[in-house]
Amino acid sequence: MLNGKIRAAVLVSGGGTNLQAILDARGKVIRSAEIALVVSNKPNAYALERARTAGIPALALSPKALGGKEAFERELARVLEEHRIDLIVLAGFLVILSPDFTRRWDHRILNIHPALIPSFCGKDYYGLHVHEAALARGVKVTGATVHFVNEIPDGGEILLQKAVEVLPGDTPETLQRRVMEQAEWILLPKAVELVSEQILSGE
Repeated sequence: MLNGKIRAAVLVSGGGTNLQAILDARGKVIRSAEIALVVSNKPNAYALERARTAGIPALALSPKALGGKEAFERELARVLEEHRIDLIVLAGFLVILSPDFTRRWDHRILNIHPALIPSFCGKDYYGLHVHEAALARGVKVTGATVHFVNEIPDGGEILLQKAVEVLPGDTPETLQRRVMEQAEWILLPKAVELVSEQILSGE
């Protein structure tokens, strides 16, 4: 913690639209956290460029390049400790973290999922797959969920949810965009602030 703020790391795998929502919320919605580090498991992820443009330390750690998931988690833990991180935010991060790792960071890892958990969640539900499944099922309402991360994919305690209407003629791509704009980009900064306040107050 520094200057009355906790230090947060954002973990990403792709373009970083949720990361951008977090960066844009600094000093507005997010007042109790400093975004101190961005890590991607993909060296060419555009999210790393977004971080560097914002003046935030950014690095790539690839499980494959490091020789496997165990080595990746060891190096990730070392980097998080080096940067004195208090909170981890998964923003489109496609590596499933081990039970050992999540236990060490109990109630300190947040994830955003593009559906209303317990619908369309779990190991194989990520990215467009979630929206494809929602449309295939014919639901009229979907949305997004921010939850704590535990050893079960999408199984941790729910923090915030927001519903989004499914419209006639939606494709997975149009639905994904609406869920991001109307739910994910709103919920994730709110959740970061909520948990940061709790950490600062010692809850």
